[in-house]
Amino acid sequence: MIPAVVYLLPLTIPLTVLAGAAKGGWFTFETLFWVFVALPVADRLVGLRRRNPTAAQARDLARSWRYRLVTWSWLPVHVALVAWALGLVAARDPTAVEWLGLTLSLGVTCGTVGITVAHELMHRPGRVDRALAEGLMMLTSYSHFCIEHVHGHHRRVATPDDPATARAGENLYRFWPRTVFGGIASAWALERARLGRRGRPLFSADNRMLRYGAELALLYLVIGASYGPAGVVLFAGQSLVAITTLEVVNYLEHYGLVRGRASDGRFEPVGPRHAWDSSHLISNLYLFNLGRHSDHHLRAGRPYHLLRHDGRAPQLPWGYGTMFLIALVPPLWRRIMDPRVAAWRRGAPNK
Repeated sequence: MIPAVVYLLPLTIPLTVLAGAAKGGWFTFETLFWVFVALPVADRLVGLRRRNPTAAQARDLARSWRYRLVTWSWLPVHVALVAWALGLVAARDPTAVEWLGLTLSLGVTCGTVGITVAHELMHRPGRVDRALAEGLMMLTSYSHFCIEHVHGHHRRVATPDDPATARAGENLYRFWPRTVFGGIASAWALERARLGRRGRPLFSADNRMLRYGAELALLYLVIGASYGPAGVVLFAGQSLVAITTLEVVNYLEHYGLVRGRASDGRFEPVGPRHAWDSSHLISNLYLFNLGRHSDHHLRAGRPYHLLRHDGRAPQLPWGYGTMFLIALVPPLWRRIMDPRVAAWRRGAPNK
């Protein structure tokens, strides 16, 4: 059983942003070294964790408020980090290297931790949790994800209808525009259908997509008024990096996995076979057990600290940080993953 305090480890990532900016120059890339070098090395050294809590432990964990407090604590950290970065570029004249390093480091932090926390909260039933999720997603200019992910992706995962499921042979650079713009279109369609079921007009205050757009426009206006053009550029840049970070993770979580069709044309139910799992302990501590992704799709309402390792799910060969970098190089990605997809199709284990 992992204590709640251990899940505060992701707070070390914003500290690397602060440390890198304080030193300046190429040190502004320090966060990238931490996320894509140090943590993968730690993954390799520490290894896998496949152990699940016992039934008694799961009952105790379900009653604990500490794990929920950990996720709630991230929002003020996220807001403070973004505000500090905006103030930094508004008050200082960073070099081109520092601009790039700060934008990438801030975006990767908001994409790896901020969006992961938002993902956890948007699946919780409470209004406070969902409001916090919307706030975090707005800070990456991607609020519609709260609609598309919960009501679209989870229903259509591992089918051709899901823009967030990468197809076998599809490289990341073709997947990115398909999932980004397809996700926006899907969110609009889902919201239109929801309002239609309730007998409410599409263009009304009840439309969450319109509300998200208005909130985001107001946020950019406030940033521009408070921090000037430099602040707007940094915020937009880090949002693009955070969105890309999210979509790379989407790419590796379902690449090449498809649900079969029954004789009536319906897709088979979602099972453990329809998500790539990663059992690497360090990655999962930093990503709130996101690597136990098959269990998340089977039981979307299960909190992160109760997610279980499922031996039936196909396994990624390395943790998320390493797989992220491999996905950026399509020939290398296909060389590593396509044989695993072929084995998955034959029903052979991918361990």
